[in-house]
Amino acid sequence: MVTIDDLKRHYLFSDEDAELLASFLPQAEANKVKLADELYDYLLGIPETAAFLQDDVVLQRLKKSHQTWFTDLFSGKYDNHYLRKLEKIGLAHVRIGLNAHFVNCAMNFVRQLVTKLIRDSYPDVEMRRRLIDATDKILDANLDVMSASYLEEELKKEFVSHRLESKLIRATERFTYGLNLILVMALAGVSISVVALFVWDLFHIFRGDIEKGILSALGTLLILWMMIELMGNEIKNLKGGRFNILVFIGVIMVALIREILISTLRHDALETQLFLAGTLLILGIVYFLVAKSQRDGLTR
Repeated sequence: MVTIDDLKRHYLFSDEDAELLASFLPQAEANKVKLADELYDYLLGIPETAAFLQDDVVLQRLKKSHQTWFTDLFSGKYDNHYLRKLEKIGLAHVRIGLNAHFVNCAMNFVRQLVTKLIRDSYPDVEMRRRLIDATDKILDANLDVMSASYLEEELKKEFVSHRLESKLIRATERFTYGLNLILVMALAGVSISVVALFVWDLFHIFRGDIEKGILSALGTLLILWMMIELMGNEIKNLKGGRFNILVFIGVIMVALIREILISTLRHDALETQLFLAGTLLILGIVYFLVAKSQRDGLTR
């Protein structure tokens, strides 16, 4: 938070500048009503600012406030109390939703009015120059403090938005991580069941049903390989690895191969076996194209 001393130092505002402005206070007092009227005539001519000034009671109150602000410009007393008053004015502009652009426009209009008033009041060129220079400094400092209110409001919104967004992202990431962890555990459980199924298939071989046992065991081993690949992919995902679509295409291909083996054992119709073989061929082509695309992407 900037202090009044910082503000004076940054704008090279000296005690001499304060004395020069204080010397103009009588003229400011004499012209404050005229200046406020001209300022609000200007603001009423802009549709965006006129919308805030439709109530006559509000308009008169604002004119009084600007008359006070105008005389305070030339009070010669620029302390922390003065700084707090400027901050309140800036917050009032933010609170009613006045665009900062129109605050700048109004300040520019006031600058022109005051400059003209100074030139009309002082015949001495050097005196006019010094007083205009001091007036520019205090007006710029005023605009700086008022504009800071807009910046602080935007930072508050951004801060709240950023914090909320960060919390949502963190919560979603943890939820997704938890789901992946559950999936790995589920795959591990299914893998144990597949191992038990493989043992059962071996039991068929020992019972003398060698053909069925071998083909079933081979199909079960393919499923076990599929489970290992899925678990490996999920573990990589948990460690922050990339999603690998090839694993899932491979899993579907393995499932089809097993289905073809079982179909052979069941002596299904030739059309069914051809359909399964054709589907496997298509998946093989897709697997090849995806793998080639990934390799090309890595070499670029």
